[in-house]
Amino acid sequence: MIELKNIQKIFYKNNSEIQALKNINLKINKGDIFGVIGFSGAGKSTLIRMVNYLEQPTFGEVVVNDQNLANLSPQKLRLLRKQIGMIFQHFNLLESKTVFENVSIPLLLEGTDKNTIYTRVTELLDFVGLTSKADAYPDELSGGQKQRVGIARALATNPFILLCDEATSALDPQTTGSILQLLKEINKKYKITILIITHEMNVIREICNRVAVMEKGEIIEEGSLLDIFENPQQQTTKNFIRTIVHDEIPQVILNTLDFSNKNKLVLKLKFIGENSQQALLSEACYQYNVQPNILFANVTELQGDILGHLTVELNGTPENIEKTHQYLLQKNVGIEVVENGNHNNCTNNQSDS
Repeated sequence: MIELKNIQKIFYKNNSEIQALKNINLKINKGDIFGVIGFSGAGKSTLIRMVNYLEQPTFGEVVVNDQNLANLSPQKLRLLRKQIGMIFQHFNLLESKTVFENVSIPLLLEGTDKNTIYTRVTELLDFVGLTSKADAYPDELSGGQKQRVGIARALATNPFILLCDEATSALDPQTTGSILQLLKEINKKYKITILIITHEMNVIREICNRVAVMEKGEIIEEGSLLDIFENPQQQTTKNFIRTIVHDEIPQVILNTLDFSNKNKLVLKLKFIGENSQQALLSEACYQYNVQPNILFANVTELQGDILGHLTVELNGTPENIEKTHQYLLQKNVGIEVVENGNHNNCTNNQSDS
């Protein structure tokens, strides 16, 4: 569907080079809701503009529907762009036009007849829940309503790809949730592939099935939503995840622990999917006569999957504690040993699966 091959983008300013994108290789499959996350300046906006060729790579290839965009004539490129909708952070609505007129703009530019425009725009306003606002002007709308107008406008020409450039960044959390739910419905009803760039990990968690993490113009990590949350490799990825998954033991609790006691061991446990619904810790401790002391617990929902974090102090003989440790490993529980308040000796079978 969308493939970026060995993409580099260099801007020139004051006789100096600014490398915005470096060695980008990315494949987005049909039907994906693919998220690209990164801090400001990571290169996300430049990357998303490659897909409709508003930015052309200095090196590399952009392939959409098996077409190398560099080989398209200007006319064919214009036709392709009509099939790629885009919604923006600040809505980009014309203040002098009504909601109906704003949504109809792409169709007017195509020379669509009035009856078809009326039917299509009416259908879209009903879909985004703005039928009653057809004659309103943008300054009469809330931020969420403005974004719904932007979404309807992006859908007007029946695109097969929808690009979302920080589409929820200007919205409050409740409105963000409703817009993300609308995007899910679009993906499901119209079978549209969605590429969304954001700096908010909550957006990634709520809507995306695949994720790429960007830093300084490069993709530093990529995978399924579950892979990224379950086993992040890069520090930037971990930092993003910690904005949602709070798995750190409070310092006030760490200060009470005796890490020199050989009859105690502090473990950070990570449960995912089926493991999160089984009493594995209880079974292990019962079987090997070890007493668990739960220090910290957190559960995160990932679009139907459960990711659980549990920090526990095991009390028992060193031999029985080690047996408990090994039992949990065999059950594919992610484990980190906590030593002196630091997470060391990571023994996570899940990263090998």
